[in-house]
Amino acid sequence: MRQVPARIDLSGGVLKKQTNPIDIQVGNRVRIRRMLIGMSQERLGDLLGLTFQQVQKYEKGVNRIGAGRLYEVSRILNVPVDFFYEGVAASGQEPEGTPPVMEFVSSGEGLQLALAFMKIKDVRVRKRMLDLVKSLAEEESQKE
Repeated sequence: MRQVPARIDLSGGVLKKQTNPIDIQVGNRVRIRRMLIGMSQERLGDLLGLTFQQVQKYEKGVNRIGAGRLYEVSRILNVPVDFFYEGVAASGQEPEGTPPVMEFVSSGEGLQLALAFMKIKDVRVRKRMLDLVKSLAEEESQKE
């Protein structure tokens, strides 16, 4: 559980530690997979021998997930370890921002909405739901 070191400025003050974009990516993927299988942070923490607060820190990328712990997480969530690195360039470059779809799905409401929408089989009902959401979004953008 290695934490990103705090940076010290030249005047002697301590600057806020910076999270690594790859740690954020890995944490996001843990969160998405956990939510997709309907597991709570508390349950994942129990299975790992951690508190749910520690799981939150992992998912936000605040604390780095070590190799052994990531292996345990992959086993519990039933995905290969490389699942957590999807979207990271093979050259090791940091991911270029979160794609809007991933950002949406990684939010609790976005994932719930997507899962509920997929359960609707009637194409006409799906179309009406899409029209409703577009209408609501348009109203919000006109308020701004």
